[in-house]
Amino acid sequence: MSDGRRFALAGQTRPPAQAPATEAAVPDAAAPSPGKGACGPARWWPLLAITVLAAGWRLGTLGSQSLWYDEAFTPVHVLHGGLGATLRAVAHTENSPPLWYVLEWAVSRAFGTGAFALRVISAIAGIGAVVVAWGIGWELAGRRAAIAMALLLATCPLFVWYSQEARAYGLFVLTAALAMLCFMRALARPTRARLLQFGLSCAAALLTHYFAVFLLAPMALWLLGDRSIRERGQLRVLALALAIPALVGAALVPLIVAQAGHGTQWIGRWALASRLEAIPQYFLTGYTGAALGHGIELLVFAIALAGLVFGLWRGLERREERSALMALAIAACGVLAPIVLALLGMDYLAPRNLVGAMVPVTALLAVVIVARRTGAVGAALAGLLALAFGALSVDVYLSPRLQRGDWAGLARAIGPVSALKAVTTVELGSAPLEYYIPHLRNLRRGAAVSVSEIDATGYAPLRPSADSPPASGFHLAERRDVHGLILYRFVSARPIVISEHVLRRHAITLARPEVLVASTSKGSRARTMH
Repeated sequence: MSDGRRFALAGQTRPPAQAPATEAAVPDAAAPSPGKGACGPARWWPLLAITVLAAGWRLGTLGSQSLWYDEAFTPVHVLHGGLGATLRAVAHTENSPPLWYVLEWAVSRAFGTGAFALRVISAIAGIGAVVVAWGIGWELAGRRAAIAMALLLATCPLFVWYSQEARAYGLFVLTAALAMLCFMRALARPTRARLLQFGLSCAAALLTHYFAVFLLAPMALWLLGDRSIRERGQLRVLALALAIPALVGAALVPLIVAQAGHGTQWIGRWALASRLEAIPQYFLTGYTGAALGHGIELLVFAIALAGLVFGLWRGLERREERSALMALAIAACGVLAPIVLALLGMDYLAPRNLVGAMVPVTALLAVVIVARRTGAVGAALAGLLALAFGALSVDVYLSPRLQRGDWAGLARAIGPVSALKAVTTVELGSAPLEYYIPHLRNLRRGAAVSVSEIDATGYAPLRPSADSPPASGFHLAERRDVHGLILYRFVSARPIVISEHVLRRHAITLARPEVLVASTSKGSRARTMH
């Protein structure tokens, strides 16, 4: 790589005296590098404003939605008083690396297991990812790309959603973004410190989500093939840096074997074609985009496509072109590699597992849409896309139908449980109901209970016999709809002995049933209703 090319990647405003003042050496006259004249308030106020926007968006409504199954499963079945017990639960019930669970355990020891506390790590990670996105944009193409990248990441409904979910995906976005930023910085100026920072960021990403490997592999290969690293004699340092995530990956192998794909059976039951269709849909309209209709999806897609077409039509400068190709290569590997593995029979392709790959996708959009030659039109298209993203996120906040199921509201409708009440639900409802209703537990197979009330809960599609009494002596006393979650309350004048098999068979939803009853064990953990 020539000195001018390396200088362009570093984002500096002027070439060295010995370098010719070509377009390759002067990539962005309006965008100084972070280390050269970019420290004044006039340069950094957009980052501050966007970060405040992202923080308000994520923290302001962090506890407003109920925990759904995956979120509630963590405090109910994974988090324990001791870290060792928690890690054993991760190995036997989860399918993710341990970093997020360790952080969650520490937060739960200090602040409890309320919805806000469980989600705060994801929210902080989501806010941090916006700051890192600014750095990525600046390293790729200067200040315009930095603003666009940070703004799109702050408003994209998919990133907002996972910044408010008590799972590892928000942290995955942050660590994937951090690895990409360290990669860009190491490529621009491959010093010992920057290369080691890249290795450490890769290790953090691998400890957060297994799909990080698909993003890290092209970055590592790109650095291995970079001429300037060899010219500077930094190959040994690069080898040391890459050894860090390699050792972490090797250490994770026993955990991967122990987990053996726990809870991933639903992926195979979801048609691959539908999952492929959901990947762009998730990015453009968020996790609940299907409920918005194809009109909204096409509108957002049209704005993004218009920005890309206009940017390519006006043309990219050499630095922008190289940066766009780099982001495209990382994104393509992050998305296509899991698809190829799925076609080969190793199918773990869930659209949400690709949330980290949406970071380079966002970078590609930012670089092309606000390329220098697009001028005010490119900036307006990026702003319009961010505005559309923001409107979708606001719609989710205002519309219960687009939110996570209101299991807290359903628990309030069920009311306190007693030894004379049984609750039937679906598998996806068992953990939330156990979380929101104190002392509720699964009824063991083959058991029987004496109850005078049966609360049958679920969601559409319902069984044709949903409103029929589960046993002789019971009658339907109430039917209630809690934002799409259904409650049928059956009561009898006296307690009646009914078997677990009969209760399970009468679950009202066409899905795997669960039976919950009051627990009398002293080890039951009461939970606060939120």
